[in-house]
Amino acid sequence: MAILQKHGKNSCPDLASIKENPADNIGQAGPQKKWAESSQNWTRPVLRIWTVVLLLGTCLLYCARVAMPICAVSMAERFSWSKRETGMVLGSFFWGYCFTQVLGGYVSDRVGGEKVMLLSAAAWGAMTAFTPILAHFCSQPIVSMTVSRFLMGLLQGVHYPSLASLCSQKVVESERGFLMSTVGSGSYLGTLVIGGIGSLMLDLYGWESVFYISGLLSVLWAYSMWKYLLKGEGPIITLESLGSAGTQSKLSKRNWLRLFRQPAVCAVIITHLCNASTFFTLLSWLPTFFKDTFPDAKGWVFNVIPWFVAIPSSLFSGYLSDHLISQGMKPYMLHKHTHHFFFKDLSFVFTLFLCGTTTFPTAVAFVSAIMGLTTFNHCGVSVNVQDLAPSCAGALFGVMNTCGAFTGVIMVYFSGYLIEATGSWASVFGLITVLNLLGLGTFLCFAEARRVDIDLAKGRYHNIHI
Repeated sequence: MAILQKHGKNSCPDLASIKENPADNIGQAGPQKKWAESSQNWTRPVLRIWTVVLLLGTCLLYCARVAMPICAVSMAERFSWSKRETGMVLGSFFWGYCFTQVLGGYVSDRVGGEKVMLLSAAAWGAMTAFTPILAHFCSQPIVSMTVSRFLMGLLQGVHYPSLASLCSQKVVESERGFLMSTVGSGSYLGTLVIGGIGSLMLDLYGWESVFYISGLLSVLWAYSMWKYLLKGEGPIITLESLGSAGTQSKLSKRNWLRLFRQPAVCAVIITHLCNASTFFTLLSWLPTFFKDTFPDAKGWVFNVIPWFVAIPSSLFSGYLSDHLISQGMKPYMLHKHTHHFFFKDLSFVFTLFLCGTTTFPTAVAFVSAIMGLTTFNHCGVSVNVQDLAPSCAGALFGVMNTCGAFTGVIMVYFSGYLIEATGSWASVFGLITVLNLLGLGTFLCFAEARRVDIDLAKGRYHNIHI
């Protein structure tokens, strides 16, 4: 289903102001900021509270998500899984992750991203806590774990599209970079926490404790968000709220396809596809890489240090983004050159170095550099989608994440096959390098920051929603 709102020449003051000065506004912050300010934006104190809450929620999201990769080695020994079977369990998460991205953005654009985020967090938190029970009481643990990871992917798939929708509706453009990078750092914080504390719990109390604690804390976060931020209201999503789009009307298939024919939209999707698939592959297989290559190394070292480096790097990237925009730098120049040409392209260099590393400290240093440089994606591609189509940022981000998750499935499983077939991790890191180069080249050639969900040529304005 798609939605299209057509405004006459003077039906909307904000869009009319764009019409009056199209040459001055295309690709700059002015029209986008005015569009955002016409919504009910959060005040600065409310924005700070929500930033902390969303940061904590993303942290717990990754605690629950990374619990399986952290425990994969112990579970493989316990249930006699091969590398290929382990890859199947790890990769099944991304199959589920594919299916709810667009749906999550669609619902969030209509009823509010906070409601979608709340309901999904309660569900995937409970699923995480029940994972050990499913493993022990099912006669075929490989089947139950594959299914449970698939369901986890379904439930967690709505998080980032709902976050993008919430940010585009409630946050002005000059503050989006810092919010997205701060909340995005929750993924590294969560991986850091589960990598450090989870590794200790794994050694002391067994792999089951990692799932119990991360799952229960996630449910507690969802309850606290509902109780204190939403004031006990708002978690119910009705069919009436989904069907009613306020002032929106239906978008034809032709107009929706026209959006995807924009080179800038295709570029941001392809770039995100490459970034997400390589990140998911590293996230899933790095614990196994260190265990296989350096069997005497302490798990809390390689599960902590790379993510510890990524947190300040992510915060710095957000601060730098908002600062440069406030100083007059165009979002187009910022996202294309600063974040990708000077930072993202350096990450694949360290991935190549990782192919030939022979010492544990060097491997940890290279992985830390890769994760630190990758964080600039949060205020690059992730914010660029809000520049291109703020009226349907959640749905469009869902399309991006669907593509990324689909390639993540293939990459995680195919990496397990490569490791067994070649007996070397260099083939995996080489494939990651090729994908990074593909994403970098596409973004540098075709990326833009002007709005493409507004048709200025015909004097009519199309706010596009899936």
